[in-house]
Amino acid sequence: MPEVRYRSALHRNGLRFRKDFPIRLSQRRPVRPDIVFTRARVAVFIDGCFWHGCADHQRVPRTNRDYWIPKLARNVARDREVDEALTAAGWLVLRIWEHEDPVTSADDIASEVRARSGTSARQSALVAPGPASLAG
Repeated sequence: MPEVRYRSALHRNGLRFRKDFPIRLSQRRPVRPDIVFTRARVAVFIDGCFWHGCADHQRVPRTNRDYWIPKLARNVARDREVDEALTAAGWLVLRIWEHEDPVTSADDIASEVRARSGTSARQSALVAPGPASLAG
C-alpha cells in the first residue's frame, strides 16, 4: 500500500498523525483521509493513479469502457466534492499521487502541518523525538 511509505516518511520526520480517522461533516457521510493531523486540521489523501485520474499514469481499460469511464469520472468528481466540503469546514486538504516521492512529499506535508500548528521543526522534534533520540 502506498500510504504506508508516506506514513513512514512522516513518522521519520517527527510527525504524529491519525490514520483512517473519520472527519464528520454536515449533510454527508464521514470522510476518511489516509492521514489526518487533527490539531492542525490537515487531511492528506494518497491518490492512486488509476482510481483518481492521474493525467500521467491513468490508463482506462480497453474492455467495458462504458462502465469504467463514468466510474472513474465519478471518483474524480467525488474527490472535488470532498475537497470543497473539508475546505469549507476549515481543513487544509493535501492530495498526493501514489507515484510521488514519499520523502519529498513528507517534507512538504510537514511544512504545511507545522505552519498551521505554529510549530517549528525544532520544537516538534522536542515534543516527538525520532528514533535517533531514543537510542540514548
